Amino acid sequence: ALDLGGPRALWLARFNPDWRFALRGRSGYGSGLPAGGADRPDGAPRADDGAVRRLWEEGLFAERSALLLSLRRRDPAAARELLAGTWAAERAEDRLMFLDSLREGLSPQDEEFLERALADRSRNVRAIAAELLSALPSSALAARMAARARSCVALDRTGRPDRLVVEAPYECDPGMRRDGVVPGAPPGRGERSWWLVQVVEAAPLDTWPAHLGGRTPAQITALPVADDWEADLHAAWAQAAVRQRNTAWARALLRKPSAPMAAAPGDPARLLAVLPARERAEWAAEFIAAHGLSEAFRVLGVCAVPWAEPLGRAVVDALEIARDAGSYPWSFSGVLGLAERCLDPGGADRLAPLAAVPDEPEDGSPGAGGYWAEAFQRLVATLRLRATMLAEFEPPGDGGPAEGRAAAGGG
Repeated sequence: ALDLGGPRALWLARFNPDWRFALRGRSGYGSGLPAGGADRPDGAPRADDGAVRRLWEEGLFAERSALLLSLRRRDPAAARELLAGTWAAERAEDRLMFLDSLREGLSPQDEEFLERALADRSRNVRAIAAELLSALPSSALAARMAARARSCVALDRTGRPDRLVVEAPYECDPGMRRDGVVPGAPPGRGERSWWLVQVVEAAPLDTWPAHLGGRTPAQITALPVADDWEADLHAAWAQAAVRQRNTAWARALLRKPSAPMAAAPGDPARLLAVLPARERAEWAAEFIAAHGLSEAFRVLGVCAVPWAEPLGRAVVDALEIARDAGSYPWSFSGVLGLAERCLDPGGADRLAPLAAVPDEPEDGSPGAGGYWAEAFQRLVATLRLRATMLAEFEPPGDGGPAEGRAAAGGG
């Protein structure tokens, strides 16, 4: 509704305290700020505004959080300085949320502030600071973690140079704890394994090619690992690939789409999300073609909307196969719901034949064909509604605003 209303909707919302929620994450202004802020072309707050300073010092937490995020998007340094000015007086839970907002526009200029946060009295705040620093490959923390990681993982020098050997830490020393390594392992987890994973996932991935004989990520992840350390090592690399948005490592660790999902370390969906949109769609399409829809929901959830042609076709083919097998559609209700929102609405007419009641196989579930027909009828109707919405967003004689097409295409 705010996108459709445009600037006038935001202007109007500033006059009604009950609509304050509409402004959060939009312009950063709460109802306590003057409506004149709407006159700015970008609607963003300025750090030197007296009203902005007053809201930061006196506003509700939600208003302050929205203000900080909005300012961070416009002027990351000013947002950091605003936070630093009141940091010592903030509650621990507020420091945690405010610090998390620095993910927006994170840069090496934030390192000094984050290093100070490593000494925070809250363990959770220290953990977020360490995570953000580890996402900066040039940070001092990343260099410290890289040195620790290199001492733990190396090529076998005892006659098997094509194998990795692991020497996990024997203790969690004060320096490791300061850099965000949590000393206490979860129940059922060995301490050394726990410390190893935290060290390796915080080390820059660029550390490894030079340390391991100039090998590529794909070559490194293909090396055998001695003494059953492979699962821990690969899980740590997977977390690092997600944190550092490293496509080469994510691609290497994700494995081929034909492999079972359990073959990939960590969360395969999170690794998939690191890849470019087209590659994500192609990988997901091949995965569904190989494994069907039973494990596809999380994979589909990270693919760009509307789904690219190979992915949309793979989903529809898999649904048709499930229908022809005679099972009930209820097992696939999650995928059908995603398909209504994510398939390209331009393909509604091609799906119309699937809305007919099919012949039921002899060994099929009674009445399943009728339920599938209803499911496909709803799918086709929703796609046609979305196509109508798209057409409404297009001015006469124009292709329509890209933002409007994207919103209706995925809504």
